[in-house]
Amino acid sequence: MRKIRVLMADDHSLMLAGLHKLLEHEPVQDYRCVVVGTVEDGRALVEAARRLRPDVILLDIAMPLLNGLDAAYQIKRHVPDAKLIFLTMHASPSYAAEAFKAGGNGYLLKRSAASELTQAIEAVLKGQHYLTPLITKDVLETMLAPGGRTAAGRGVVSLTPRQREVLQLVAEGRGTKEIAKLLNVSVKTVEFHKARIMGQVDRHSTAELVRYAIAEGLVTL
Repeated sequence: MRKIRVLMADDHSLMLAGLHKLLEHEPVQDYRCVVVGTVEDGRALVEAARRLRPDVILLDIAMPLLNGLDAAYQIKRHVPDAKLIFLTMHASPSYAAEAFKAGGNGYLLKRSAASELTQAIEAVLKGQHYLTPLITKDVLETMLAPGGRTAAGRGVVSLTPRQREVLQLVAEGRGTKEIAKLLNVSVKTVEFHKARIMGQVDRHSTAELVRYAIAEGLVTL
């Protein structure tokens, strides 16, 4: 059997343990899954993907420091052959559409992981895309079609990757100087992005931005 190297990312250690056990006990047709790493934030995921170069990456969307959507964009630049399967609580078609735009190969919900995960892995290893049946396929196809960005572009998915990074770090309570250091940009650049975000999402204070990010599921309490 061919060995498949799997990297997993989730900010809940119990979820990681459960996925690890699931991969050990649920057979994947013609493959043996070997977990080569687990991480609990998006920046650690990007670094681990570049270092370990896994075959399959299981990742959440809401993760500290860097969300899964924007981690995916970065991973696809450095490890283009890795298959990305999003495993998340977000059942919104707009999130699913953005996940596939970011280079995702599969999208399923945590509540269906036990019944769908091995099926999703088998599909993506065959070069197919996997979408959980819990999300209406025709709605997602409409969003992914040319001109469908307006439908999918509500909420945080309408922001650029850099804007989402800044919004997430602001919502996590990090100061402007810390954000600038993390993103390797100037303080003025962070302030510029923050002002643009406020205008785009019609929020007028840091507190309102925090509430917005939490309501959109970009960060969790």
